[in-house]
Amino acid sequence: MRILAIESSCDETAVAIVEDGRRILTDCIASQVALHREYGGVVPEIASRKHIEAIYGLAEQALENTGLTRGELDAVAVTYAPGLIGALLVGVNFAKAAALALDVPLIPVHHIKGHIAANYLAYPDLEPPFLCLVVSGGHTMFVDVEDYTKLRILGGTRDDAAGECFDKVARLLGMPYPGGAALDRAAQGGDPSRYPMPRPHLSGNPLDLSFSGLKTSAVNLIHNAGQKGEQIVIPDLCAAFSEAVCGMLVPRAMLALEQTGRKTLAVAGGVADVLNVAGADALLAGAHPLPGGLLLPLEPGLHGGHAGVDQQQGRVVLRHQGKTGQAEVALGLKKSQEHLPQLVQTVVLMHKHTSDVSEK
Repeated sequence: MRILAIESSCDETAVAIVEDGRRILTDCIASQVALHREYGGVVPEIASRKHIEAIYGLAEQALENTGLTRGELDAVAVTYAPGLIGALLVGVNFAKAAALALDVPLIPVHHIKGHIAANYLAYPDLEPPFLCLVVSGGHTMFVDVEDYTKLRILGGTRDDAAGECFDKVARLLGMPYPGGAALDRAAQGGDPSRYPMPRPHLSGNPLDLSFSGLKTSAVNLIHNAGQKGEQIVIPDLCAAFSEAVCGMLVPRAMLALEQTGRKTLAVAGGVADVLNVAGADALLAGAHPLPGGLLLPLEPGLHGGHAGVDQQQGRVVLRHQGKTGQAEVALGLKKSQEHLPQLVQTVVLMHKHTSDVSEK
């Protein structure tokens, strides 16, 4: 089955053709990053208008890239929510018209479920059940993927999403849009111990998170320094903030694996590439063995939308899929190993080229 897939939930127009739910035949993207950078963030009205200008041409380009005719398409899928309402309407209306004209089914796709399902495209051998950490600009949650269509939210943020915090702090530091990626780059080599950051623990569900206090702490630090005429050491602040976010997510992901008994962890969403930060050794030191495997934070320098961790033959394998390629990090571990930070030196990085599935 060949599906014409359409995504327009935010500031990028994307059209792909996917075969049998596992293989991307083509993936065409019109990015608006340069346009919105002038404003420090996405302007919804501008994004919607640019989607209108780009979407038809991308669909034509997708057909041309694959050599398929319209009659060889079996269905049309489109992101219907959540997202910017005007931007979503462009994609939904185009998809409805295309499905009607082609006389094929129209498949509405939930944005977050799409992020999770992108792992099936990156790793065709992946099958439920598994645990997924969703970390995007507007959502942060732990999801138990029991089956392809049966998902259960185990916990998540009670206030701000991790991505929103990254963007807010980056903007206050004068970094260009998109702020999360710029903050992550600045964090490399920084000293997180210079600026201690809070890591709240909430009552009730141990898998729930709160990022508002962390964001407020960073914002107040920046403002207070400005009022006193003090200079912020940007790499150190970025490293401290990033490590705090990672330090809140990783232990809960490990706990979720223990509670569910899952052996595979997938990471989905646009913030997955900034989860790994300076000070990863400290986080590794706090990692603890799981039945059948061990969870480690993502290695620094890997960027992209989706990642997965699974346990294979006594090893923990971290796979990472990015916009320009795919990397696999294989780290051989002894389950009784006590000095985890030293194992970082054994990492082997292997690159493979693949299509971008960061928003499909």
